[in-house]
Amino acid sequence: MNCGLVIIPTYNEIENIESIIRAVFSLHKPYHILIVDDNSPDKTADKVRELQAVFADLLFLEQRTKKAGLGTAYVHGFKWALAHNYEYIFEMDADFSHNPLDLERLYDACHFGGADLAIGSRYVTGVNVVNWPLSRVLLSYFASVYVRAITGMKIMDATAGFICYNRSVLEAINLDKIKFIGYAFQIEMKYRAFSNKCNIQEVPVIFTDRTKGQSKMSGSIIKEAIFGVLTLRLKKMFHNL
Repeated sequence: MNCGLVIIPTYNEIENIESIIRAVFSLHKPYHILIVDDNSPDKTADKVRELQAVFADLLFLEQRTKKAGLGTAYVHGFKWALAHNYEYIFEMDADFSHNPLDLERLYDACHFGGADLAIGSRYVTGVNVVNWPLSRVLLSYFASVYVRAITGMKIMDATAGFICYNRSVLEAINLDKIKFIGYAFQIEMKYRAFSNKCNIQEVPVIFTDRTKGQSKMSGSIIKEAIFGVLTLRLKKMFHNL
């Protein structure tokens, strides 16, 4: 069985993609990388193909036909990872808001610390966010407060997107039922793991806002998260999760 796969979804990340790939491959531990690109107009996928010649059998690309959302990109990647027998599957952004050095700490939490799901948490030891405006920090922080109140989960950073999954977590979740694409996707994955009584651990990390490229945040993603949490809780109450 292969050990660790880092899934990086991309849409117009040409300014970051080579640097993030090289940063992950420079780590002491040999991870593989899967880029799930949504047919980026800026030719992100073409750059990945160039790098595949350098990192043969380590770097993989799945290029979709159109922009279809973060959640569906990760589900696509999860299914690919399970089919290719990876034991640990990571979520990570392309823009260096997640420090590649922290991959090792998430891995250790699962492999040595007994976690089924390890979260790179911005809020488990205070507020560890760099270069975000106060409004964005408050939105993110209180989103997790809201999620805890509705769902009963004790997770401090429910919308975190820096994750290590043991493959058993993904095997126990019906990935075809995952419909949310933004914040709500991250919440839903954690809630389904929580409902399956998985051991969830939060690992403190420092989150640094991107310096290159554009954020994919939008009003529709925020709206999805607000109402998505209520939907998840209702489904759980009626045994339809």
